[in-house]
Amino acid sequence: MESLGERDARYIRRILKTQRYSEIAGRGLLFLGFLPPAWLAGTALLSLSKILENMEIGHNVMHGQWDWLKDPALNSSTYDWDNTCPAEQWKHSHNYMHHTYTNIVGKDRDVGYGILRMSDDQPWHPVYLAQPAYNWVLAGLFQWGVALHDLEIERVGKDKSWTEVRQQLRQIWKKSSKQVLKDYLLFPALAGPGFLFTLAGNVTANLVRNLWSYAVIFCGHFTDGVEMFSEDDIVGETRARWYLRQLLGSSNLEGGRAFHILTGHLSHQIEHHLFPDMPAHRYAEIGPKVQAICEKYQLPYNTGSLPRQFGTVMKRILRLSLPGRRKPATA
Repeated sequence: MESLGERDARYIRRILKTQRYSEIAGRGLLFLGFLPPAWLAGTALLSLSKILENMEIGHNVMHGQWDWLKDPALNSSTYDWDNTCPAEQWKHSHNYMHHTYTNIVGKDRDVGYGILRMSDDQPWHPVYLAQPAYNWVLAGLFQWGVALHDLEIERVGKDKSWTEVRQQLRQIWKKSSKQVLKDYLLFPALAGPGFLFTLAGNVTANLVRNLWSYAVIFCGHFTDGVEMFSEDDIVGETRARWYLRQLLGSSNLEGGRAFHILTGHLSHQIEHHLFPDMPAHRYAEIGPKVQAICEKYQLPYNTGSLPRQFGTVMKRILRLSLPGRRKPATA
């Protein structure tokens, strides 16, 4: 972290420029959406812009990775992303709850996002028989699932009141209505006769971004070999044990430089969970060192290609839709 400097600043500002020019070009081309090549190029560029904004910029800026730059445009306290989820709620459900209680069933609501059974330790219910199907609904509407993630309706009547829920719903309505107005009314209306072409391009770009972010995020914690934990496991947990849990509860994706950028470097999920405040583009540099330490102490370093890792996620979703538990491995 002591080596952070101008090289890092140049990197994130290049990403910002790429994202902004992609959005301008994409939205401009969609005004000519009645021409199929323009519609395809415009939708592709707008999809790229939304993916960069959510993954490499929004996620990482709101983690505080770029606060040291003291740039108001990249500060975690003021940044708000191109997503229906209010930044304030995301920082609580993700930065605090998920990163503190990673893969702890009953504490980390990323385990199943409140609707999927992703661990043997979650009690089975007949509704989970349908999860292989409604999982894809979650994937397609992923930003809306994230938007509702911090409501924690199941806590109402226990340690949360309806007053708190209503306050959060007002925040979600305020944020999501702006997003809907921008993508599904304002820009299509500016296209005049091309309203439907621009609307279709915006819908498609949001769908592409949702599916991509879903795939990357689910491959970070639900692949084969990733461990789940109980609340009993963290009683008296030391800092060293916390790091070990982050390692055992995360998995990586392999790919080239462009692939890593498009994932927001969450392809290095292990390194991200060990060092969530480090600028993400540095994870590729420390990854080999982390892997060497794992080899030295005979610890697993879960990594693989996107198709392989995603396949094991789908296998987990299918298996856990049925009752029963996986038999523990015997030595």
